[in-house]
Amino acid sequence: MIGIWNFIVETKQELNKVTWPSRSELLQATGVVIVTTFIMAFFIGAVDFVLSNLMRILLG
Repeated sequence: MIGIWNFIVETKQELNKVTWPSRSELLQATGVVIVTTFIMAFFIGAVDFVLSNLMRILLG
């Protein structure tokens, strides 16, 4: 039980050392992640479309 309590206390101490982002930094980072996700989804979808059509032409 003492080990668990020490873990909780040390975790709380470490979290107090963290530099948390401001609201504007958080929103900016979130925007970057969302835009990057859409760009990657579009790229993967386009590559899939091209490769699917190429395979259909070659096999069919």
